[in-house]
Amino acid sequence: MSEIREDPAAIAKAIDALIGSGRVRTPRGRETLAARVIAEPRTSAEVSELVRMCEADRIALAAMGAARTLASIRREPAALGVAMTTMARVLAYEPDDMTVSVEAGITLGALNSRVGERRQQLALDPPGPDVTTIGAVVAAAQSGPLRLSEGTPRDLLIGVRFVGHDARLISSGGRVVKNVAGYDLMKVMTGSFGTLGIIVEATFKLRPMAEGYTIVMARFTSAAEAFAAARAALEALTPLHLEVVSPGVATMLGYPDSFLVIAGIAGVEREIQWQCERLAALLGNRVSVVTGFEASGLYARIRDLDFAAAALAAKLSVIPAELGACLERCAVEFCAHAGSGVAEITIEREMDAGEAAATIARWRTIAHAARGNLRIVSAASALRGAFQMFDDPAPGALALMHRLKASFDPAGIFNPRCFVGGI
Repeated sequence: MSEIREDPAAIAKAIDALIGSGRVRTPRGRETLAARVIAEPRTSAEVSELVRMCEADRIALAAMGAARTLASIRREPAALGVAMTTMARVLAYEPDDMTVSVEAGITLGALNSRVGERRQQLALDPPGPDVTTIGAVVAAAQSGPLRLSEGTPRDLLIGVRFVGHDARLISSGGRVVKNVAGYDLMKVMTGSFGTLGIIVEATFKLRPMAEGYTIVMARFTSAAEAFAAARAALEALTPLHLEVVSPGVATMLGYPDSFLVIAGIAGVEREIQWQCERLAALLGNRVSVVTGFEASGLYARIRDLDFAAAALAAKLSVIPAELGACLERCAVEFCAHAGSGVAEITIEREMDAGEAAATIARWRTIAHAARGNLRIVSAASALRGAFQMFDDPAPGALALMHRLKASFDPAGIFNPRCFVGGI
C-alpha cells in the first residue's frame, strides 16, 4: 500500500476502512497548514490503529488540537493530522488527592471549569485555554505568566500515556503524586512536539485556587527602568506573575505609550493589601492598582497575547538577570516574564526571507551571548525555509536527541522535520 503515502484521497479511504466512515475529513482553517487529511479517533485503540497503518505505509502523521502550534511552524503539511479533540473525557478526578487524569483532547479551559467547582485548578496558562488541548500543553511544553509561581507542565505532570512505535500504548507515572516511576519518560515526552509518539492521556497534580487576585501596575519611560523595578519587586515579594511589556504590547493591553511592569498578587485580603502597599513604597507614584473584573480581564489579555499574525515571533530564554539587556539589544516589541527569564518577541512589519534569516541570526547571537536560546514560535509561511525554527543544542545533546528519535520512532512518521536539528 506504499502508493497511498502522499495521496490524500487514498489515505482518507484507508482511514474510512480502518476506524469507520465519517471519521476522516479535509482540514479546515489553520489545519490546512498542518496536515492534508484529518482523522478523528475516539479511543486510544483507534489511535494505535492509525499509527500501525502509518508505520506500515510510511505516512507522516502529526497529533493536533486546534493546530495553532503546527500551523505556525511546519514548513509543509504532514500527510495525516490526528485530531485529538474527539478524545476529551475526564477519566479520574480525586479532589482530596488533588489529582486529575484526562484524555489528551480536552481543553485546558474545560478541565479547569470541571475542577474549579472544587476551587482547584491546573495552574498552567498558555494562550487561549478554551482551545488549547491538554495534549498540546504537554507536547509543546506550553505555559504562561503563572510559570513564575506554579511552574511548567514538567512540574505538574505525574503520569502520561502515549501511542508509540509498533502502535504500542505506553504508560509512565500514575495517578498518585508520590508515584515517580517513569519520571524521566514523562520529561522526554514533555516538549517533544509530537515527534516521539501521540499523547492520549495525562495525569496532573492540581493547585488550590487563590481567594483573591489583584494587579499592581507601574509605568516607565525606558526598558532599563522597568526591568530594574521588576527586579526590586521580585526581591521584596512573591508575586503570582510578573511581566514587563514594551510600549507596543502595552497598547495592545489598553495602556499605550509606556513600558509597563505588571505584578499579579494573589492570596487572602490582608496578604494582598500588604503586598500592594509594599510595591507602592518601592515604586512610588508610578503605581496603580487594578482589582476585580478589571484585573481578571487584564490578566486574560496578557495570557492571550497572540503574535501569530506577525511576520516573526520568537521566544527568548536567558537567565533573568540578562533578560532586559538582551531585549534592548534585540530592539523588538516584547512581553517579558521577568522573573522567569522568558520573553515573547515580535516584529510586525513584512520582510523577505533574507532579512528574516539575518534578524533571527542576530537574535540568536544575543541569546547565546547571555547563555540562552531562541525558538521561533511563528513565522509567515513564505519565510520558513530560510531558517531553523528551533535553536541548535550542544552537539552531544543533539546526538542524544537523534538517538532518542531513532529508538522511539524508527519509521520516522511522528511529526517529522518539525523539531530541533530537523528531527
